[in-house]
Amino acid sequence: MTNHKQVVYQSQLDHKSKMVLRRRTRRRFNPRIFIDRTIETTAIVSLLLTGFSGVGAMACWGMEIIETNNPNITISGWQQQKNICLGAMLVSFSAFLGTSLVGASLSIQRDKF
Repeated sequence: MTNHKQVVYQSQLDHKSKMVLRRRTRRRFNPRIFIDRTIETTAIVSLLLTGFSGVGAMACWGMEIIETNNPNITISGWQQQKNICLGAMLVSFSAFLGTSLVGASLSIQRDKF
């Protein structure tokens, strides 16, 4: 007993056309690619976090200027937010420098300088 797929396959063989079966090959885990992608992702995320924290710190400095120029407006908590933003900038920029240094040292090691 044959099903429709087998009949179509048999008719294709009768016309002397070649049927190419594609097999999906299994990808092997390559630790070098994994490490490269991890370093690249960490560097990009740390740069983005540095930028957003910088914008937050600039906004807090703007609040400081507003409060200095107009004493009637009281905005509470901006000093702490400014310190948090500046700390996040420092940590994320140091993470960027660290991942860049690790990536550079790995690429130098692979190039065998």
